[in-house]
Amino acid sequence: MNISDLLKPAAVMVSLKAQGKKHLLQEIATRAAQVTRLPERKIFETLMERERLGTTGVGQGIAIPHGRLADIGAIVGVFARLETPIDFDSVDNQPVDLVFMLLAPEGAGADHLKALARVSRLLRNQAATEKLRAAKTSEALYAILTDTTSTSGAQAA
Repeated sequence: MNISDLLKPAAVMVSLKAQGKKHLLQEIATRAAQVTRLPERKIFETLMERERLGTTGVGQGIAIPHGRLADIGAIVGVFARLETPIDFDSVDNQPVDLVFMLLAPEGAGADHLKALARVSRLLRNQAATEKLRAAKTSEALYAILTDTTSTSGAQAA
């Protein structure tokens, strides 16, 4: 599974301004609604429900909020790089500036887990995250996220 299977160029946000975790999830839900044509409120509620189970802030400035929706046909991602890092209740108590949100169909099961693992491997790759933090445009972010050559080492990890 490649990131390009999950993420479309229109779902990449650069220099997103968010005042906090809830505001960030609202902004990402708005973009996800545009990409999926699903109700923004339903996406937001799904993300908030998952956060109540435990933070999706995985550490090192990275969060991978995710959830399952009955009305979605395929796994969809939204990526955002924040203008200013925010508190996200991360496992390492560090603020978050890179966010990769995933929405999966209710019955996605193993595919949802594979997508989460693929995103996690990519974002654990320090070279990739340094490039993501340095990129100036959404096009550059998308190119970094979907470049299988720069993340192929991360795939094997």
